[in-house]
Amino acid sequence: MPKTTPGPRTRRTMTAATRAAAKRAERGHRAPAPDASVAVAGRTVLIEAPKNGWEDPPEPSLESFEEDAPPKDEAEVHPRGRRLLTLVLGVLLLAALVATAVLGWQYRDGHRTESARTQALTAAQKAAPVVLSYDYRHLDKDFARARTHLTGGFHAEYGKTTKAVVGPTAKKYRAVVKATIAAPATGTPAASVVSASPDKVVVLLFINQVTESTQVSGARVDLNRVRMTMTHADGGWKVSGVDAL
Repeated sequence: MPKTTPGPRTRRTMTAATRAAAKRAERGHRAPAPDASVAVAGRTVLIEAPKNGWEDPPEPSLESFEEDAPPKDEAEVHPRGRRLLTLVLGVLLLAALVATAVLGWQYRDGHRTESARTQALTAAQKAAPVVLSYDYRHLDKDFARARTHLTGGFHAEYGKTTKAVVGPTAKKYRAVVKATIAAPATGTPAASVVSASPDKVVVLLFINQVTESTQVSGARVDLNRVRMTMTHADGGWKVSGVDAL
């Protein structure tokens, strides 16, 4: 078949189509215009446009990205808020537990201390007359009775002192000492608590001591202030120290 040379009109059409294709390539391969001609392998091909014409795809909008992205409050705010809320609740719970434990301990300690004040004061009022009194006619009996109210180091100290000093002196001068707790007109013993804890209480007592011996004529009355330390031991309150003021 003889080679056909394109005529001037065909060449013009091919040249226009080539230029149009180059421009479309520069514009990012945009869709061909309606009824555009394209040169393919040296031949001109007419591309038939769709009925509604060529249309570029719609540009993506900000709204479309926002619709696809998960909501901020669910993706970020809620997890952080839940973690912060959990942390705050944990701290509050811990603080509440600590406060409850402290208040409970303070309540129990306060209750024990108040009970100690009452019991120790009563025990001191009973012990003072026994510990501070004696009669030369039955010293062993008096000292043994007194030791039942004592505890700790004071128990041993009392035994040594009565044996080495008080006993011999009382026998020599036939001494009789009777101690009582002073009482005002109301009849209430002059005794009060100075300090108190669940296991130790310090009591102040006003003691009247009436002494008879061969060294004095008649009876001598001594008004003394005594500080008595009471310690909880052996299931009760015992005297662990006596100081004359």
